[in-house]
Amino acid sequence: MAKDKKEPEEASQEWLVTYGDMITLMLCFFVMLYNPTEVDAIQMAALTASISGDPTGGGQSLASGRLADLGNTINSLPSLEKGKALGLSAKRAVSLFAPDIASNKITLTSDERGLVITLASDSFFKKGSADLNIEETRDTLLRISQFLSSVELEGRRYRIEGHTDYEVADLEQWPSNWELSVARAVNVLHYLSDFGSDEERFSVAGYADTRPKYSNDTEEARAYNRRVDIIILDEGHF
Repeated sequence: MAKDKKEPEEASQEWLVTYGDMITLMLCFFVMLYNPTEVDAIQMAALTASISGDPTGGGQSLASGRLADLGNTINSLPSLEKGKALGLSAKRAVSLFAPDIASNKITLTSDERGLVITLASDSFFKKGSADLNIEETRDTLLRISQFLSSVELEGRRYRIEGHTDYEVADLEQWPSNWELSVARAVNVLHYLSDFGSDEERFSVAGYADTRPKYSNDTEEARAYNRRVDIIILDEGHF
């Protein structure tokens, strides 16, 4: 008489307990490694705005490879403490300049040079002029000066860069866009100094239309290219 075939036993699921414990431990390990002070506050703010649908959060793209160039990587790596200090300052800047960002007077970005405060030229200057519209921008410049004079930025150096679009400036007033871009940067420095910033910590540069942010094909793009950048420099760019 043939014996009855024995049904195979179901596979044990006990291994799932060990596997789940291992995944949980790995998650805890990476959470412990995470340091929120090293997060780029500017990029995080832009990412948060894009996810939440904030209409004031546009205009800040998350560019890949901020330190893609090996030479820039070596020259611009800050020390750990300096890096943390600049990261905390960036977070404070996002909050401090929220009204100016919402009104499109300034934008905040960061790159291999450091933290960049961009003044929208059309808000601060008349087209083709280096005279600041101080009545409309006094409060913004005062906040910038106070921020640059804050304790957490002690020892930092700054560079003010003037830019124009490709259209030739009024030749009766300016020999070329080079003089116009430098004059705008210098005038911003004068007002920041008047409001309390230490001018010995600044340098000034003018780039005319040689470093546009966008193509000059449209008036809107040219308006973005007309700008003044105030850069809180990383150590490698002092």
